[in-house]
Amino acid sequence: MIIFGVVKTIFIIYRYMLIGYILMSWVPALQESAVGRFLEKVCEPYLGFFRKFIPPIGMIDISPIVGLFVLYFIERGVYNVLIFLL
Repeated sequence: MIIFGVVKTIFIIYRYMLIGYILMSWVPALQESAVGRFLEKVCEPYLGFFRKFIPPIGMIDISPIVGLFVLYFIERGVYNVLIFLL
């Protein structure tokens, strides 16, 4: 079904955007670029939710890892709902 392909593509794109945003945090100069500002606007609201509940461990912020896992489970849930509805 075409709807599954569209949903899968959306989740893949967002997952790569999150990974790119996470990697860009290691290079502060990249965060100031147009791409960095765009990724911040798109990814930070989602990751910010997890940062409220998961404090950094030393200098390591594990909230993006949790965010990626939760995104995977959301994706699975959406697929299950689509299977049930279609």
